[in-house]
Amino acid sequence: MIKCIASDMDGTLLNSKQEVSEKNLEAIQKALNSGVEVVIATGRSYEEAMSVLQESGLQLPLICANGAEIRTKEGEIVKAHPLDHKIAKQAADVLNQEGVYYEIYTSEGTYTVDYDKGVEIIIDIFTTANPELSRELVEEEAQHRYEKGLVHIVDSYEPILNGEKTIYKLLVFHKDHSFLDEVEQKLKQIDHLEVTSSAFGNLELMNTQSQKGIALAEFVEERGIALQDTMAVGDNYNDLSMFRVVGRSVAMGNANEDIKEQCTHVTLRNDESGVGEAILKALAE
Repeated sequence: MIKCIASDMDGTLLNSKQEVSEKNLEAIQKALNSGVEVVIATGRSYEEAMSVLQESGLQLPLICANGAEIRTKEGEIVKAHPLDHKIAKQAADVLNQEGVYYEIYTSEGTYTVDYDKGVEIIIDIFTTANPELSRELVEEEAQHRYEKGLVHIVDSYEPILNGEKTIYKLLVFHKDHSFLDEVEQKLKQIDHLEVTSSAFGNLELMNTQSQKGIALAEFVEERGIALQDTMAVGDNYNDLSMFRVVGRSVAMGNANEDIKEQCTHVTLRNDESGVGEAILKALAE
C-alpha cells in the first residue's frame, strides 16, 4: 500500500504551460484525504517551487534544489546539504573558462550576473523542448522569474562563492548539447561534486548528498514510512536516485526511453495529467 507520493515538478506535475492541471490537483487531494503523504521533489529553489504551488492552491512539503533542502509545508527548513564553497569555486572556474552561463542557488534565493543571457538561454532551451509553445509565451514566463523576484541580479558571483551565502547548487544552461556533454566530463573530474540533469540543455551541480533519493529517504524515515511503501514520479535523470530506492517508480510518458526502462511503471505525459493518472492507479490498488 502506498503511504507516500513524491512528485517532480517540471515535465511531471506541471504541464508545458507551467500549470498544475485540475486532474492532478484532484488526485493529490484524494491522496491527502486518504492519509497519504505527498511531497514535491524538485530541482527548483524553494521560492520558484512555491510560486507555482501557491498559484495552484497547494501547500505541500518540499524537497528543493534536488535534495539540497527539505522544507515543511509551512516553509521551515528541516534538513540541508549545502555545496562546499571550495568545490563550488572549482566548478565555477571550469564554467567561466568554457564561457558557459550558470546561476547560483542559495538558501536566500537564486542569483545571476546576466539578465539578458539568462532570459535568452531559457527561451531557446524551453522552445526547443516544447516546440508547440509560442516564443512570446515562453519569453513572458522567463521574464516572470525576475519580475517576481525569484532570481536576483548581482554584479559578480565572487562574494557568494567566497562564503557570503550558503550555496545549494549551480544550475548550468547551454543550448549546444554536445558542447554541454564536454563540459560535463570536465566537471565530473571535481571530487565530491554531484553532476546531473533535469531538462534538455542543463546541468545541475551539487553536494553528493544533495540527491532527491537521499532526501526522500530522510523525509519518509522521519514519518515512519518505508521506502517500499513510497511512490516517486518523474521524467529526468535527477529523478533516478528516487526511482532506485522506492517501491513504486513511475516515469512520465514524456520521459526518454532510458528513464522509462529504469522504472516499474510508466504513466501518461505531463500534458495529459500523468501524475494524476499515476496517483489514482496507485490508490486504486
